[in-house]
Amino acid sequence: MQKAKAWISAARLRTLPLSISGIIVGASLGNEAFISNQITRTSLAGSNLSPFYETPIFWLAILATVGFQVLSNYANDYGDGIKGTDDHREGEKRMVASGLITPKQMKRGMIITAVLTLFIASLLIFTAFGNEHFVLALIFFNLAIAAIIAAIKYTVGKKAYGYSGFGDIVVFLFFGLISVLGSYFLYVKSLDWELLLPAAAIGFFSVAVLNLNNMRDIENDAKVGKNTLVVTLGITKSKKYHYLLLIAGISCAAVFTLFNYHSPSQFLYVIAFIPLLLNGIKVYKNKEPRLLDSQLKIVALSTFAFAILLAFVH
Repeated sequence: MQKAKAWISAARLRTLPLSISGIIVGASLGNEAFISNQITRTSLAGSNLSPFYETPIFWLAILATVGFQVLSNYANDYGDGIKGTDDHREGEKRMVASGLITPKQMKRGMIITAVLTLFIASLLIFTAFGNEHFVLALIFFNLAIAAIIAAIKYTVGKKAYGYSGFGDIVVFLFFGLISVLGSYFLYVKSLDWELLLPAAAIGFFSVAVLNLNNMRDIENDAKVGKNTLVVTLGITKSKKYHYLLLIAGISCAAVFTLFNYHSPSQFLYVIAFIPLLLNGIKVYKNKEPRLLDSQLKIVALSTFAFAILLAFVH
């Protein structure tokens, strides 16, 4: 039982809502576009077409994304654990560093998770493209491989990009652009440039969560040579960077809605921005970075709430 709890803890379930936010946005917009295309082509009322949350593509995409996120969390626990980065960290206890899971066991868990995730991703790709779009299927399969590599290389290896300040870029790309644009493309096999706005919004908010995490760990990371962007910028500039991320995300969402405006209810998602604004105030007043741990959940859940509200009121 203790070992099972350790694996569940290492999976860091609290990170999952943030990881699937982009899928919710991309799938909802993609399914909406697919239904619109079907109605245009067939002149049907569309009553026989399912909402996005009832489609196989959506649930397979959710499962694959959860797999990528759990793999990333296991790899992060393993990489930081064997390097000694987590020996004196703030926040949640890490399993490898605490000895509850050995490095060998964690590596085996990473391999199993990677294989299962790739299998689910393959099912998703086949469901979306079938045998008719081989080139597109191959591109998405390579994206799945790239996601697995990115999940592992964040902290694992001598050239782990999380130790050299590139984590923010990768999070923006995978949590924002690839998550939203990729899930949208699975439905309609095409893209619209306006989709960059909600994709960027999810990306900016996701990077804000990472930035909070790195601000919390700035002292420990600096000691062990983990040169995150926060360590490079310093706490004062990192706070300003945090405000810019929140403002950029909110602005992208607002502009996207204005481009597609047809009802005041489309702005209902601003409710989710209230905690984000309060978070900005909390960060501004903060004097001890380690106390920012509770703010990670607030920004992550606010992003999740934004995704759900955008999906249902767009």
